[in-house]
Amino acid sequence: MLPDPLRRGPSLRIVGLMSGTSYDGVDVVAAEFTADGDTLRLRPLGHRELAYPDDLRAEISALLPPAATTIEAVCRLDNRLGEVFAEAAAAGVELAGGAADAVVSPGQTVFHWVEAGRVRGTLQLGAPARVAARVGVPVLHDLRSADVAAGGQGAPLVPAFDALLLDPAAGPRAALNLGGIANLTVVAPGAPVLGYDVGPANALLDAAARRFLDRPCDVDGARAAAGRVHEALLARLLAEPYYAAPPPKSTGKELFHGGYLDAALAALGEPVAADDVLATLTELTARTVADACDRHRVTEVVAAGGGVRNPTLRARLAALGEGRWRLRTTDELGVPAQAKEAYAFALLGWLSWHGLPGAVPSVTGASRAAVLGSWTPAGPSAAAPRPPAPRRLVVDA
Repeated sequence: MLPDPLRRGPSLRIVGLMSGTSYDGVDVVAAEFTADGDTLRLRPLGHRELAYPDDLRAEISALLPPAATTIEAVCRLDNRLGEVFAEAAAAGVELAGGAADAVVSPGQTVFHWVEAGRVRGTLQLGAPARVAARVGVPVLHDLRSADVAAGGQGAPLVPAFDALLLDPAAGPRAALNLGGIANLTVVAPGAPVLGYDVGPANALLDAAARRFLDRPCDVDGARAAAGRVHEALLARLLAEPYYAAPPPKSTGKELFHGGYLDAALAALGEPVAADDVLATLTELTARTVADACDRHRVTEVVAAGGGVRNPTLRARLAALGEGRWRLRTTDELGVPAQAKEAYAFALLGWLSWHGLPGAVPSVTGASRAAVLGSWTPAGPSAAAPRPPAPRRLVVDA
């Protein structure tokens, strides 16, 4: 159910949480939204990054496909993540000045069920009741399922934010998010918004770093910069059918995981140096993103996400786009690149609070625009009249 409409005011303070497919931590933001006619004004109130402890990252990794798991492991992780998100939400309330109207906690995606290009279901963990109990305000969660039920991919959801932020009158422009997966949103004059998952951004790079470097990532892309692209490996990776599939489409670590990389390396029949693997995977991400941007003839790419902190990847993207499109970050538009997705989810919370759809059917392929998420209340609304607690039940015939 929606929160009590009596609590709606001219502005809302919403805390947005985001933990992506890299599962390295939680991005937390607080935002104040004010409607001004058909313009929605966002005032960023601050953001933080809360890293997952190593043992939690290991617990998530052990549960993700293609690993087998148990219902017990899912239950334990769901509640542990709920406690982490609850602390993150409390930090967000502090950013909001000590009071917020709602929290958006989309949870940690652990499975995205795709068959023959169609999404059949999706699962995010994060015990929203624990978040609501911690902060005492309604919590919006399970944001993808309504779009899936309407025949959509349930992802990406950030294009609703991108479509409002980017002005299509300036010509075809793209918003790029470089998380575990690279997502692209394209806006153009007189055309429907387009958005989809391009392919891996950090997913395979991080898998290679864990395998070859015993580290969670290749910091600053330093080892990739020291390596050389292995053309045979790159060709094998680029042959992945997902890249040729038309949108709408979405993907995740159910496809691009460590085992996927192991299989590609094994098929080569020759060893590849660690730095060369990382250089090749960086080229894979840059090449697939650049090809998508060229396909849509964009003139500008506005990037965000953890991948923008990788100077090797950024430099390669800029080089591939030179003369055709300019690469910049959302920081130039007032949205911190590391926190953009969390701000986007805060916006989805504002939309759902008012009963407005947050998914874009031209992006997800849904039959209709869905109002996203489910609300977990923090208790009865102070504004709603409350009857006395019942002492007995009578059934009327």
